[in-house]
Amino acid sequence: MSFEPRHRHLPIGGQSLHVVETGAPDGRPYLLLHGWPESWRGWEGVMRAADPDARLIAIDLPGIGGSTGPATGGAKRRLAEVVHELVRHLGLTGATLVGHDAGGMIAYAYLRHHAGADAAGVAGVVIMNTVIPGVAPWDEVLANPSIWHFGLHAVPALPETLVEGRQPEYFAYFYDALSVDAARITPELRAAHAAAYAGRAALTAGFDLYRAFGRDARDNAAAAEAGPAGTPVLYLRGEGEHGDLAAYARGFREAGVGNLETALVPGAGHFAPEEAPARVWSLISGFAGSLRLHPSV
Repeated sequence: MSFEPRHRHLPIGGQSLHVVETGAPDGRPYLLLHGWPESWRGWEGVMRAADPDARLIAIDLPGIGGSTGPATGGAKRRLAEVVHELVRHLGLTGATLVGHDAGGMIAYAYLRHHAGADAAGVAGVVIMNTVIPGVAPWDEVLANPSIWHFGLHAVPALPETLVEGRQPEYFAYFYDALSVDAARITPELRAAHAAAYAGRAALTAGFDLYRAFGRDARDNAAAAEAGPAGTPVLYLRGEGEHGDLAAYARGFREAGVGNLETALVPGAGHFAPEEAPARVWSLISGFAGSLRLHPSV
């Protein structure tokens, strides 16, 4: 079966968002947020693996790839507001919000600030392959010397200067170091991701995701103090990814995320949506199928 994604650009939250859809326009919706250094194309394998009666919606995050507009500063709460406006613009009901890497941080911000008051729009949240700023084991991750790039990427202007013109080589380091089988991130996908960050502004939008971590941690701490999050959450890590799944689960629960499931993605490292797309789809669709939808759905 041919893969024929539907592309459009929507004016959302002061941005022009590049939105890509596959599947049934009236099917159960899944809204997909990519991580760094990726673009909507990071979800292509999952979109191909999905059931034909599901509606898959992927976006380029603001400032990256085909999405343009004023700089957001990378704060995940601000980006979650853009996603919330998109959910309302599309009229989504019973959606599963899925975020990988930095997209998972945005999905968490959505969970804390929008999902509870908008249960008809987003019924469940999937967070993948990431640590959440301010949520354990955040401090342990920051102290890990192998996570050196968090510090570099947070420096103003310097990473842009070092990486501009070398995007393919720099991004390849992370694909190769963090994957179980880096060949699954194909040359075509690598080229597409590099193109999504080809300009200085796009590089800045990507690195700003790191520069906002301090603010994100403060926002997440304040949200935890405000009360628990009741929306169901599925947290996924690659089976070959570093980190103790149980430690992440404890961190979420201590932050007030009580309605939590966890799972490992077999045969995957950090880039699970590209390394094991069929397994990722099986896990997120199974989770979505267990959700109690709003009566209007």
